[in-house]
Amino acid sequence: MKKIDICKKIKQPTDYVAYIPTPFPPKGIFDVKQTLLNKATKAERLVGKLDGITQTLPDIEFFLKMFAYKDATSSSQIEGTQATMADALEISVNDGENINNAYDIIFYLKALDYGAERLKEFPMSLRFIRELHQKLMKGARATQPSTPGEFRTSQNWIGALTLKDATFVPPPQEEMKQALGYLEKFLYDDESTLPLIHIAYSHAQFETIHPFLDGNGRTGRLLITFLLIQKELLENPVLFLSSFFKKYKQFYYDKLNAYHNGDVFAWLDFFLDGVLQTAKNGIEVSKEIRMIRDEDMEKIQMLAKRESESGMKVLRFLFTDPIVNTKSVMRATGFTRPGAQKVVDRLIKLNILEIYKDEKNYDRKYIYRRYFNAFVD
Repeated sequence: MKKIDICKKIKQPTDYVAYIPTPFPPKGIFDVKQTLLNKATKAERLVGKLDGITQTLPDIEFFLKMFAYKDATSSSQIEGTQATMADALEISVNDGENINNAYDIIFYLKALDYGAERLKEFPMSLRFIRELHQKLMKGARATQPSTPGEFRTSQNWIGALTLKDATFVPPPQEEMKQALGYLEKFLYDDESTLPLIHIAYSHAQFETIHPFLDGNGRTGRLLITFLLIQKELLENPVLFLSSFFKKYKQFYYDKLNAYHNGDVFAWLDFFLDGVLQTAKNGIEVSKEIRMIRDEDMEKIQMLAKRESESGMKVLRFLFTDPIVNTKSVMRATGFTRPGAQKVVDRLIKLNILEIYKDEKNYDRKYIYRRYFNAFVD
């Protein structure tokens, strides 16, 4: 495929080679072959179908949290955290106790919530990106010294202990500032190409610039979600690519490296494959959780009136927090401890809940297994 002049490799005074982005977007980047244009159009239709299906979900605000947990977990795992989605969900049950660096996932969720609200009143911009990074990184685990919300003032690199051995060195500070200026202007461009192609290039260019000391990957993957919303491809954040990128982690890095070196269409092809696969999966998950909801509501509605009302109250809570204990059910519903335990026991008999962890009898945890598994790859 034709190479595009994305970066120039330039030797620096201290004897390392950095990738210096050319003015963006460079010539030829929109000369996309018809096969890729067709794939982008197909992917956009699937995203629209996913958006339409999720709009018909009753109580969609309950389900959105689980979609977000899935992305937050995958994005954090790409960066090396060992925490799982279950670990993150258990934090609220454990009264804030951290498990396996699960706070990485929690901070990602906070950044996602913040960005979704901020985008309603403030456009995508460098300021927006810095605010997002601040929410993501302040107090979170960092693999390098981090300055939350601030673009770096020193050189960073990827893939080695020293600059000279690095597999990729982003632009030095002054060139970084110039590249960010071009990127910000591009973020406002809605005319040059199809929305998904624009988003693919925006993510790859952000990762090429690597403007923060740490957290670039997580921030860049959040940008994909917010661009999907800004371009009105999605009304709610239900399509996240982090699980696809995690599944094909080495391909993800290889295709980004190919992009740095001018093979932008290989990256674009991979990105569109991710959108197609993730949208299809999201559609299936949406259908499955609706079926689970309907079936379990029917089980509860067959109970006596008072038992049915209390069971429904707990079921709605389980849609956002499928791992619970008696205390968390009490907090969510206002039930007494005996009342909360009685509802939990009833849901176990209905095969809705099952015992998850039984470390101590008074701190027994329960899981809405069938629903939880719908979101786990």
